[in-house]
Amino acid sequence: MAQKLCYTILALGIVILFFYVKEKIKAYSIKSLILKAAVSCCFMGIAAAAAMDCTKPVFAFCTIMGLLLGLLGDIWLDLKFVHPEADAPYTFAGFWSFAIGHALFITGLLATYADFSKPLYFIIPVVVATVVGIGNVYAGPIMKLDYGKFANITKFYGSILFSMTLIAGSLALMNGFGVKTLNLMFIGGVSFIISDLVLSGTYFGKGHEKPIDFILNYVFYYGAQFIIAFSILFA
Repeated sequence: MAQKLCYTILALGIVILFFYVKEKIKAYSIKSLILKAAVSCCFMGIAAAAAMDCTKPVFAFCTIMGLLLGLLGDIWLDLKFVHPEADAPYTFAGFWSFAIGHALFITGLLATYADFSKPLYFIIPVVVATVVGIGNVYAGPIMKLDYGKFANITKFYGSILFSMTLIAGSLALMNGFGVKTLNLMFIGGVSFIISDLVLSGTYFGKGHEKPIDFILNYVFYYGAQFIIAFSILFA
């Protein structure tokens, strides 16, 4: 029952996503914001449906709350284009929403799947992720990106995002890639990273606002959110 409902909501989400991308390519508008929120509600619906059959409530709760903060982050980041005079507050709000959301994903992963007698499986990923997250900002000039006043929050967010992805991958490795939930969380994290790399060019670079940039961003971003929501189904 839960699985069928999840796939039904996914199909609806893909249809709404098509209309959202079509609208977003034309212009930033309240209509596009509403459509974006509707797509986000679909991945929330998948998560809620999947939780009905979930046997690991802590993981389900943390993942659902993380996805909810992602939904809020969607809204803040789109509002910055609808109200450009308040660009900075909305951008910071978006960063913080997503950062806390990924921290909740990490909490769910560690609380449910970590073997604390093998700490290197999550300590090493955090160290590597922090180095990559900070290094990514310092490499900005090479990629022709100017993070400006958002440099510090980008370092923090990048470290959290890479930590979630690498922890999921490390725990999946520890379990011989035999746990579907961990595999999906890792794939979702990789999709998030690809989406954010594309988005960085749009927000902090120049010449990255072509239709293909928007399409790639949303395919990988919503792909990540739907995959993470589906991970609850197998927990």
